Amino acid sequence: MGRIKQYLQFVKPYKWKIMITVIIGIAKFGIPLLTPLIVRYVIDDIINADGLGESAKLEQLFWLMGGAFVIFLILRPPVEYFRQYLAQWVGNSVLYDLRNKLFDHLQKLSLGFYSQTKTGEIISRVIHDVEQTKNFVVTGLMNIWLDMVTILIAIVIMLNMDVELTIVAVILFPIFGFCVRYFYGRLRHLTRERSQALAEVQGHLHERVQGISVTRSFALEDYEQNQFDKRNANFLQKALNHTDWNAKTFAVMNTITDLAPLLVIAFAGYSVIAGDVTIGTMAAFTGLMERVYGPLRRLISSSTVLTQSIASIDRVFELMNEPYDIVDKPDAKQIDSIDGRIDIENVSFRYEDEEGDVMRNVSLNVESGETIALVGMSGGGKSTLVSLIPRFYDVTSGSIKVDGTDIRDIKARSLRDNIGMVLQDNILFSETIAMNIRMGNPDATDEEVTAAAKAANAHEFIMGLENGYETTVGERGVKLSGGQKQRVAIARVFLKNPSILVFDEATSALDLESEHIIQEAMERLASDRTTFIVAHRLSTITHANRIVLIEEGEIKEVGSHNELMAKQGHYYDLYHVQNLDDHTDSES
Repeated sequence: MGRIKQYLQFVKPYKWKIMITVIIGIAKFGIPLLTPLIVRYVIDDIINADGLGESAKLEQLFWLMGGAFVIFLILRPPVEYFRQYLAQWVGNSVLYDLRNKLFDHLQKLSLGFYSQTKTGEIISRVIHDVEQTKNFVVTGLMNIWLDMVTILIAIVIMLNMDVELTIVAVILFPIFGFCVRYFYGRLRHLTRERSQALAEVQGHLHERVQGISVTRSFALEDYEQNQFDKRNANFLQKALNHTDWNAKTFAVMNTITDLAPLLVIAFAGYSVIAGDVTIGTMAAFTGLMERVYGPLRRLISSSTVLTQSIASIDRVFELMNEPYDIVDKPDAKQIDSIDGRIDIENVSFRYEDEEGDVMRNVSLNVESGETIALVGMSGGGKSTLVSLIPRFYDVTSGSIKVDGTDIRDIKARSLRDNIGMVLQDNILFSETIAMNIRMGNPDATDEEVTAAAKAANAHEFIMGLENGYETTVGERGVKLSGGQKQRVAIARVFLKNPSILVFDEATSALDLESEHIIQEAMERLASDRTTFIVAHRLSTITHANRIVLIEEGEIKEVGSHNELMAKQGHYYDLYHVQNLDDHTDSES
């Protein structure tokens, strides 16, 4: 129930509109209750009235039906329209607020969460499950109450006509209530299982669509078809389990709602024969039974829908309640600009509590404007170290300070505003090139965007494209080469104009010509900024003020290129191995 209370917080701003909708709904459902009463009056007070002549009967019938037509033809349509419109308006407004809140929440979750959760499953919860929750508003907070009020009004009318007949009409209500309690407890569990299975299918599909090039290149179509079939078959089984139980529920419930009118017809027929009840009353009761058990049938359907929506609420708020790994302290500082001095003091870090440390007692003092290159074998901890500086993760122990202030005492957003990153695989959004560059500064002018592109050596290739800066790059920048994507990424960092730069394997996947062009842009960008370069190719970082060799999460050597070469340690060996490989490659 806790998650339902959370959901109701999103409904609360619309409580008055919900109340207006319910009031209009009572009129909408109440008007049809007049039909059985009209039938009873026509039979008992007009057709079977002994003291009235034919012309008087016709006159009364004319006035009665004239009034009925006014109500049903003129009053009921706008009532119906506003009830439907307001119900959907409230439901969709709640979904709007909920998705906005979820997206805001997703942007604050740690990279650790995203490394463990499939993108498709997240999308399934934000789109499919949020959509399902609308039924809780429309059905649970409106329709169910309207149906219950309709039933109560019908029962009051029936009591005024005949108490014994009314008792017969509602005698099966307790059995109906017991069946609802029995069947819908399990249905909620089965609905949740089905939604989870669907999210797994969507997560797998999203991942495989993104990696279709791998499937094709390794000719894995048959294998991947089997992998998808396993998840699809699991969803089918969960869906059939849900359908089986749902079908049993409807079979039992509809049997009860079909038996009740038969009991009324039998008892009312006996009472008419015995002279205790008029034919008009019997006809009215038969009509009112449909007005009672029609809403009851809708309540069955509503209970199924409500069960599905509650299961979706569980899944939505399971995501909404995912805790943040990176949280600003209440007294965290807002920083507008920094000099760029960084002190890494006895830092250790592990990704999960049960895993071992990937960094151990790392200490490094970096002066403002200094260029630091981080080198070493893959998996040594280089990328981990630079991901700690913008607080993508928090250190397990030790501290990282910027201009003498622990970064945990600085608001994370303001810290990241002063850090620019160029990664090995930079994500470009399926927007125009200009829009992707503007990610560095959404308020930048066209002239500033062009200047940033020129500084990144990107202007020339952009102008060579058919639509220039208005060229759409496709999802993840698929229409651009690796070198072109990197130059766009560097351009947006130029536009951001940060005090600290991080280049994480920014040129490792490029050919030598592209690497030279991008290296030139990177050096221009790094001028007078504190810069960290994570590099695999050592020949690209010989200009660094200091080179830090990290192996197995520890700093092994620190110094300039010449100092480390003179030392003839690990760096010396690594450099000579790479030069030998490069020399061999050039000869071949």
